[in-house]
Amino acid sequence: MRSRPRHLDSARLYYPARRPLRADRLSRQEARIRITALTPQPGRAGRIAVEVDGVVRLTTAPEVVAAAGLRVGDEVGESALATLEEGDLAWRVRQAALDLLAHRPRSVAELRRRLLRKGFPDRAVDACLADLHERGWLDDDAFAATFVRERIRRRPRGRRGLLAELRSRGVGAERAARVVEETLAEEDVSELELARAAARAWSRRAGRVEPAADPAAKREAWLRQRRRLYAYLAPAASAPMSSALSSPR
Repeated sequence: MRSRPRHLDSARLYYPARRPLRADRLSRQEARIRITALTPQPGRAGRIAVEVDGVVRLTTAPEVVAAAGLRVGDEVGESALATLEEGDLAWRVRQAALDLLAHRPRSVAELRRRLLRKGFPDRAVDACLADLHERGWLDDDAFAATFVRERIRRRPRGRRGLLAELRSRGVGAERAARVVEETLAEEDVSELELARAAARAWSRRAGRVEPAADPAAKREAWLRQRRRLYAYLAPAASAPMSSALSSPR
């Protein structure tokens, strides 16, 4: 028997209780109010207006309404509407997180910063990140390893450069150092090879030194370009960097 795909259970994130918000679930102390309409919002794709006793009380995502088992004619309490709003908040945070991850992979800390910048509250963001991590969609080790491999192949940097970039993207220092060492070992790449590859990549972008008739001018142009190259390679180790460069002939 085939198991149910995990993505089909995503409604648990929006409405974890997964219990209908009908009269049989109401507290005895709560006043009952009736759902009089569930109306798709024109111009707001994927939003449903929840009308209570003839008045629109909130708008939410169709997935949240479905997960709550809400239907026109149901009697609910104020606490049920509050739960519906919480479910919609979780849905919106998750959609924003998935949109950001679809653009490019991100670390947990970087994704958290971006979501908070969008105005979502801490508790909702942290709950979303925990869920994405549990599903295997957010993993700092995997992110860092993928990042290092991409840098090796497309934009080589030394260890220090790789560590600095990972740290700037929210990966912890110890984790970044461990993943860089492991990934370089797996890719069988040395510091010297990284420095040479970085030098070649920089030279292709910067262009070669134009020939000069005067030997002194030629040497000065070469030294100027070498200083620029050293500045570009600064994060790499000094010894491999020096070995990667050769004097002008």
